[in-house]
Amino acid sequence: MPNRISTYTEPRTPGWGSIALVAAAGLAAAAVYVQARKREAELANPAQGQVIEVDGVRLHYLEQGDGPPLVLLHGNGLHADDFAVSGLLDKAAGSHRVIAFDRPGYGHSERPGDTSWTPEAQARLLYKALRMLGVERPVIVGHSWGTLVALALALDYPRYVRGITLVSGYYYPTVRLDAPLAAAPALPLLGQVLRNTLAPLLGRLLWPALARRMFGPAAVPERFSEFPEWMSLRPAQLGASAAESGMMTAAAARLSQRYAELRLPIAVLAGWEDRVVSAESHAVRFHQQVPHSDLQLEEGCGHMLHYARPDLIMAAVARLEVGARAGMAHIPAWAQHDTGATLH
Repeated sequence: MPNRISTYTEPRTPGWGSIALVAAAGLAAAAVYVQARKREAELANPAQGQVIEVDGVRLHYLEQGDGPPLVLLHGNGLHADDFAVSGLLDKAAGSHRVIAFDRPGYGHSERPGDTSWTPEAQARLLYKALRMLGVERPVIVGHSWGTLVALALALDYPRYVRGITLVSGYYYPTVRLDAPLAAAPALPLLGQVLRNTLAPLLGRLLWPALARRMFGPAAVPERFSEFPEWMSLRPAQLGASAAESGMMTAAAARLSQRYAELRLPIAVLAGWEDRVVSAESHAVRFHQQVPHSDLQLEEGCGHMLHYARPDLIMAAVARLEVGARAGMAHIPAWAQHDTGATLH
């Protein structure tokens, strides 16, 4: 019987070249999908407001109502539609001329790459835009990152701003463990690849968990499903959001050195159980440093206070306006009584 010679060939391990090709193909497929979702989101959510060009930058804004001017500045990762979905825009428009800007790089506003869009730079652009729109002595309402821009407006244009209402703000350079990861899409080269491929997909995957964190301990309201998440996950807006995550600590450190300059009426509101920004480390500390500010902390509420209590925000605005008419930086007890507002 003839001998059989068996041979064993060890399976070949894919080389680095093969792995690179597969990775490149995956990134290309992700890029195609992201661009398709971007186009789809922009077609489904065309600009509903108006556009003004300031220093060569096109800014989109929503405007409603008549009365004293009120300006709304949204937080990081969102855009002006957030105020419409929350109900704050409609509520404010019942008594004010309300202007809600898409800050540079968000929604339908441009963000030229030749400028570092610090809170001060954004304040300068928005101040010029408001003057072009014929707005004088507005009250500014800033939410989250928007509070930094509101503070920059108040500090750099103290005779122009009537008062500021700061909601869920980040005021001091405290450690944020999520900031380095959130800032990654702003990195040169690598960041551009990330925000055009993997970052939008990861963002969409994490969107429900992020929403629970922003609204917690309260439940995510049903109406938040109306917010167009893919508008926030477009590569350009992810780049703007990442850049602001990266500059947030330095911006708070810089602005906090100037809080003693603040003389105008200020309302500070926060959810006591905010899971994004510690109310004790920020809102309470700010009130201690700026004691003429009016501090309100809401139990059972998180970072998205404008969804839970838009009435509370508008009551704070009313108190600011009464104090401002009386020429006072602080909010006197009679002004609180006059507006029917109560502290919580």
